[in-house]
Amino acid sequence: MAVQVEIWTDINCPFCYLGKRRFEQALADFPHSANVRVVHRSFELDPTLPADHTGPVIGHIAEKYGISEAQAAANERGIGAQAEEAGLPYRTAGRDFGNSFDMHRLLHYALDHGKQEEVLDALYRGNFAEERPLFGDTERLVELAVGAGLDEADTRAVLADPEAYADAVRADEDQAARFGARGVPFFVFDRKLAVSGAQPPEVFGQALERAWEEREPALEVVADGAACGPDGC
Repeated sequence: MAVQVEIWTDINCPFCYLGKRRFEQALADFPHSANVRVVHRSFELDPTLPADHTGPVIGHIAEKYGISEAQAAANERGIGAQAEEAGLPYRTAGRDFGNSFDMHRLLHYALDHGKQEEVLDALYRGNFAEERPLFGDTERLVELAVGAGLDEADTRAVLADPEAYADAVRADEDQAARFGARGVPFFVFDRKLAVSGAQPPEVFGQALERAWEEREPALEVVADGAACGPDGC
């Protein structure tokens, strides 16, 4: 029996980018990795943003947390150092942020076509590693999705229809709320164990081991009495 790991994330979230890599490092060392199924779920950090809203990350962080832009920039450099340690490219200045709903819809379409991991990696790379802005640019989304293996015409059709996969995104967000997730990344193992945040690989490794051990609950015998078996009664 396989272990399912569901990971709630948002493309805006640098710790989701970092947490994915740390989880992958743990999974690479897990002896039963071939029997682990990973599904990425939707979580918008700010679902109230207008569809076409975008802006510079540093100013947004400063305003959101009530700190100076210098402090926000220092925070970004700190995350960049963690990303470098994990082997991830990370632009600490010049990035943007914005509404991610279309990206989440695209990830559900990609899941249906066996390309979710590739598309998510492409979106993370586009946001955190590449200079060209990601948010508010449909052509950029199409370019990344097609580069990750999706059909161009179908990708454009999904993005052009605001209701395509919208219910799937909302269902993910509703489930996250039922789990009590207040931030991302949020990892759920077989819907029995949860790990919140971009934890070290060792923590994810421990969660994988426990989920593997508990994937089939042990049978509890509540009464034992006279019975017949191969050796007699």
